[in-house]
Amino acid sequence: MTNVLITGSSSGIGLETAKVLREQGCNVFRTGRRHVEDEHYLSVELSCFEHAKILYEKVIEEFGNIDVLINNAGEYYYSPIERVQTYDIERVMLLNLSIPYYLASLCVSQMKEKRFGRIINISSISASVGEANASLYAATKAGLYGMTKSLALELAQYNITVNCISPGWVETQLMADINEEDKAEILDVVPQRRFIQPIEISNLIKYLISEEAKGLTGQNINLCAGLSVGS
Repeated sequence: MTNVLITGSSSGIGLETAKVLREQGCNVFRTGRRHVEDEHYLSVELSCFEHAKILYEKVIEEFGNIDVLINNAGEYYYSPIERVQTYDIERVMLLNLSIPYYLASLCVSQMKEKRFGRIINISSISASVGEANASLYAATKAGLYGMTKSLALELAQYNITVNCISPGWVETQLMADINEEDKAEILDVVPQRRFIQPIEISNLIKYLISEEAKGLTGQNINLCAGLSVGS
């Protein structure tokens, strides 16, 4: 049975993915900031390497090993650059880039031993399409793709694939909090004139961790309703 760790899975994309993969028969360990009722869940703030290590050790204690790592936890940060504080830079860089890299480093040894592994990094369309006032966020998400390409090359001989998904605007709770006028403005620049649904990302993840996708590695997939190609 495939053992999966999904960070940032108390809601939204992570929660939907947990449901989809459990339906496929995977053992799924979830984590997030919120307290939820789930046998395989740890409420933890991934704000330091120590917390990430605690999470990793908890999953190993329960499952024995991790076959699939899905780095989904992250923070959207929006601010003019001159207002960004040093603690903002440290926090967003840590959660969006450093912790995913560290978790991958912890999981890789066992994946190499088994000669099987899947690492999926959830980036953002902001990594490849400019977004004013979101430069810090975009920088961290672009870093995830750079990490993806290099790790894919490093780990290919061990049957470990590493891929990146870059969603556009996704219909999550964040979108529910936006007023209708602002939503209309957003949709105006999305070619398909719609928001991506979490299940679309979850189904792509399901494919990427499957045996059928074993030849797909080091890639960044823009799942964005056409936003990456223009309006």
